[in-house]
Amino acid sequence: MTLPHTKMAWDHPPTEGGYARLVARRSTTLVAVLVMTAASPGFFYASPLPDGAFGFLLICMVTVPLLSIVFLAYLRRLRVAIVLRSYPWQEYTCSYPPRPATSPTIVSIPFSASFEPSYRVTPFPVDLARKQNAHPDRIWFAGDPRFGGVVSPVGGHYPVRVVPARVPAGGWGGGDDALARRVGLMRRGGKGTQT
Repeated sequence: MTLPHTKMAWDHPPTEGGYARLVARRSTTLVAVLVMTAASPGFFYASPLPDGAFGFLLICMVTVPLLSIVFLAYLRRLRVAIVLRSYPWQEYTCSYPPRPATSPTIVSIPFSASFEPSYRVTPFPVDLARKQNAHPDRIWFAGDPRFGGVVSPVGGHYPVRVVPARVPAGGWGGGDDALARRVGLMRRGGKGTQT
């Protein structure tokens, strides 16, 4: 069902505020990792130990891969904004399948009696059931059910990107391919983007 109060998800004021907080979180994380990466050569020169190179290499092994993940997440916030500006919020029931602590956060949304895909919250796992959520059994979704989109607890205040956790071998039918391709949910080959 389409929510009656907005034309597109972006037109809902709490969503715009939630997106601003998302940008602030991603920016802060990126700056913190950049500072750690920039400071890592200092360990090599300032270390009183003769094996300061070991500390430098250890820090580089952690910060360089982390920097690429955080930078990608910073860029992918733009896709969240594009989806929010292109699709309306729709409210659905949802469930959070049990998972091991090391696996990403998954949310299942039954769009119809025969179509209940599971989505992975990306790029960083977020427990949406606990994010200022008075209705943990409901979720707002904006996007193409076949390729993912953006979800938020009811109210639109915490928008995050979701991608299909598993795509059926035969794929999914229906939907607006032109819109999904334009906003970056679908690649030219007809597959969904996974970031």
